[in-house]
Amino acid sequence: MKVQRQINPKSYQSANGFIYHYQQLVKDVVIPYQYQVLNDQVEGVEKSHVVANFRNAGRMLRGEDPGDGFYGMIFQDSDAAKWLEAVASALTRFPDAQLEKEADELIELIAQAQDKDGYLDTRFTLKDRDKRWTNLCEGHELYCMGHMMEAAAAYFEATGKRTLLDVMIRNAEYLYQRFVVEGQPGYPGHPEVELALLKLYRVTGNEHCLKLAEHFIDVRGVDSHFYREEAKKRDWTEWHMNVEDTQYMQCDKPVRELSDATGHSVRAMYLYTAMADLASQTEDPALKAACRRLWESTTHRRMYVTGGIGSTCQGEAFTVDYDLPNDTAYTETCAGIGLMFFASRMLEMDADAEYADVMERAFYNAVLAGMQLDGKRFFYVNPLEVIPGVSGKAVTHLHDLPVRPGWYSCACCPPNVARLLSSFGQYAYGQNETTAFCHLYAEGEVRFDNGLRLQCETGYPYEMEVRFRALEGKGQLAVRLPGWSRHTTLVWNGAPAEYETRKGYAYVELQPGDELVLRLDGSVHQVYANPKVFEDTGCAALQRGPLVYCFEEVDNGDVRRLSLRPESQWKTLPLAPGLLGGIVPLQGEGLRTAAMEGLYAYERPARTPATLTAVPYYTWGNRGEGSMRVWLPEA
Repeated sequence: MKVQRQINPKSYQSANGFIYHYQQLVKDVVIPYQYQVLNDQVEGVEKSHVVANFRNAGRMLRGEDPGDGFYGMIFQDSDAAKWLEAVASALTRFPDAQLEKEADELIELIAQAQDKDGYLDTRFTLKDRDKRWTNLCEGHELYCMGHMMEAAAAYFEATGKRTLLDVMIRNAEYLYQRFVVEGQPGYPGHPEVELALLKLYRVTGNEHCLKLAEHFIDVRGVDSHFYREEAKKRDWTEWHMNVEDTQYMQCDKPVRELSDATGHSVRAMYLYTAMADLASQTEDPALKAACRRLWESTTHRRMYVTGGIGSTCQGEAFTVDYDLPNDTAYTETCAGIGLMFFASRMLEMDADAEYADVMERAFYNAVLAGMQLDGKRFFYVNPLEVIPGVSGKAVTHLHDLPVRPGWYSCACCPPNVARLLSSFGQYAYGQNETTAFCHLYAEGEVRFDNGLRLQCETGYPYEMEVRFRALEGKGQLAVRLPGWSRHTTLVWNGAPAEYETRKGYAYVELQPGDELVLRLDGSVHQVYANPKVFEDTGCAALQRGPLVYCFEEVDNGDVRRLSLRPESQWKTLPLAPGLLGGIVPLQGEGLRTAAMEGLYAYERPARTPATLTAVPYYTWGNRGEGSMRVWLPEA
């Protein structure tokens, strides 16, 4: 049984603040831009062909000319699904008849691309029809169908329209028949459909969705060499994946026996999210215990200070405990989003502020950094250090680009960011029958099923005061007390609040007209890594509130020559509305090492005092190419 659950997407309305700005940016810029990309209307970016793929598949199924056939990655369909999900969430805040019309038109193309038996995948409809279901390891059929299920659930909740929902219910029934009733062996190479089926179950109550999700989770890793045996039976491959590397694909053992976060980081997060969701649905103690072990492995030993995960470009994967290099970090944007998904589902299982703290860290740093401030350029990879002339150019650093591209041939991250930002309210607030939960501080108005209607006012994450007003209804509100805030106070109707604290949440009873003010510690902290993270030995990073800061060349000159003083006093400069979308920079005293002529010297280079300026990590790379560091050595 879930301790609490996400609110309905229509229950939260952002207003006049940080989150509102980003949601409006997604609605006004990101969604239209990505729609043009999906329709191949933007010059100078990677071709998408997503919409054309669906149109061509529909033509083929009707016996017509399929045009230019299929183009793109094997999982190209998923870009359309994530775009639709972003649209759905955006429509709950910003009704737009034209946008809804464009979404409906795309949905109609998707419906026409569905085979009569319920199958839906343009790659294997337009190309290689005889190869359907022969390569679960690499084929991404279930991955694409899963993302479309998520889109269907979201669009139905936002608009009440059933076209896509009915398409994906038919698809889910087709999958249930094939994998459960008929017993086709195997499980998804890229987990995703598991969490999607559980979302579809929540919206429709269709028991087959629940049973199919449970099936895929239960059979995963029981036959740990399924992919090897599958490969022996087929005569084709997509990426020549190493089918012997069962850890990489999270199938080396049954999921209830897993303990370490391994393999492809996005696949891992999607799997763990589904496991946590199912664990709270079924009250499975072994599954719950596995989720907790995997959480600790991920966040206690394999997570960057930014909330990024997946430290190597080799397979976009986890490596070993405490291996967290900065200049070669991978930390895929989708992985940060996946960590938020996992954290949100862990919160549903156990309302512990630890999960919300990580969810917040990932959002304000690893996720937001994935998108340019103008909403038109995106990072796939999010390094914590950039070296001009090396990053993006040296063979060891080709993946760590110093500037954000406009699009990618593998464009999973841009629409993923869009759908996350549009649906932020569902991660910020939760509820059960008696209690409203505030996990993240998001300005605006939110309605809870217990009858409480709450208004939140805040300049967060730059202002450290959050003001709640009970507009109507009464009930219990549980407010997260963040772990990074050393001094936190709660004021209820002008007086110190009386409250019970449980697992990092303050529980307060509210009546109509009550006002609750949360005041957080806005001081700047120098953060230190565990000494086992040898890349950060002798270094420190800066954090204020949930924001991790970085040093850029545009403010400081070559950041490779900078060092911090252990005793430095950092001050917050006034909010600068015209700088990087409106930020609070930090300033403090450090040291600058003198330049050298030769490669080596027998005397330590001179160091002189220097005033250093730091900006939030999520804003880096918006002012041209230059060096950047999150961790600086201490003098």
